[in-house]
Amino acid sequence: MPATDTSLTRLFERVTGDEDSRLCRDISDDACQQQPGNFFRHLLAALGNKLADELSNARLILPWLMGAIGAPVWMVGLLVPIREAGALLPQLLIAGYIRLRPIRKWVWVAGGVAQAFGAAILGLLALFGHGSWGGALVLIALTGLALGRGLSSVATKDVLGKTIAKQRRGTLMGWSASAAGALTLLVGATLILLGDQPGHSALAVLLFAAALGWILNALCAAAIHEAPGATAGGANAWQSVRQGFSLMQRDRRFLHFNLSRALLLSSALALPYLALLGQQNSGTDLASLGILIVTSGVASMIAGPIWGRLADRSSRRVMRNSAIGAAVCCLAGAACVWLPAPIRTSVWPYALIYGLLMIAHAGVRLGRKTYVIDLSDSSTRALYVAFSNTFTGVLMLVVGLLLGALAQWLGSAGLLLLLAALAITAALSSHALAEVEETSAG
Repeated sequence: MPATDTSLTRLFERVTGDEDSRLCRDISDDACQQQPGNFFRHLLAALGNKLADELSNARLILPWLMGAIGAPVWMVGLLVPIREAGALLPQLLIAGYIRLRPIRKWVWVAGGVAQAFGAAILGLLALFGHGSWGGALVLIALTGLALGRGLSSVATKDVLGKTIAKQRRGTLMGWSASAAGALTLLVGATLILLGDQPGHSALAVLLFAAALGWILNALCAAAIHEAPGATAGGANAWQSVRQGFSLMQRDRRFLHFNLSRALLLSSALALPYLALLGQQNSGTDLASLGILIVTSGVASMIAGPIWGRLADRSSRRVMRNSAIGAAVCCLAGAACVWLPAPIRTSVWPYALIYGLLMIAHAGVRLGRKTYVIDLSDSSTRALYVAFSNTFTGVLMLVVGLLLGALAQWLGSAGLLLLLAALAITAALSSHALAEVEETSAG
């Protein structure tokens, strides 16, 4: 074995905590031999993707872009729904196409290139966009970027399942989340230094850097060694829809997982309301937002490897425990309105709770990702992931619109109490899930 391969294998074994990298489960012997190199290609690809996501954040960077070019306020409200639902809803249509292809990494590459192109267009709009037409083009570019994200999402998980063995996937996602948290620290610190509002050139630099992150993602995906997989069962979009519902009828574990995942949306939906509550009480300056981003980065660095290792042992327990954490954070956030005025008007209590909620949300994400991958096998994984994501995308739109309507009556604190109740229900549902890691081992 060449010296570089030996060093890479030793580094892989150190990172994963395994003494023998040749012990593989649920992947072919060829994939097992390529696993150390593929592990780090996956890791670099995930880093590029995470960095690009932060630099084109629809909850911070793109609203600032809309304000800088003078777009109408109503357009700003469309950014997050387009980004999230646009990435999730088309995935069921994509899954049938992916299953017809023995090599799936090129679908991942295409998604990365599409996202890079969308981010580059957004960077150009930061320099030359203006008014309503500029805002409309931002929404169009974001739609293309979100569709590329959906394309990559299904293919990434499918390639991960083919190239990385069970009980190492959570570790991989954990380390990528931790490294992404460090990059988030840099982004947050930069925004604090930029002052009250970044100018056109600063926004363009951030968005062009996001494009480079997705180019890195695509290049690393292209370099992954992937053996041809099964192509049986490929279907068109409507067949995929029917197969998805049929899967939930036949596989009660899959149905239960999707119900639990729907309830776990409470952690994601609570984050913007907690940030909004902090903004309402402490001010709207960019420095406060930067502090929240830095807190988020620290939380990701802490949470990633820990949740990843725990997810490899039991992704069900990770989902349950992180839901409990989310419920506690929602209750603590709502309670902030009763703090003494000097504390209530400071950003720091909200930043602390936001960071803890980010740790809980990281557990939700890692737990559900590991669970659905380990629940499925190589012939059904793409459809399981895509149908679950599409189902969640529909629910995100519905629940998001409902919460938006309720916000006028309940306020941010009232909504956090409601989301705490949903998180407690999610914990109970996750606790009752089957143990897929133990099932796979048997």
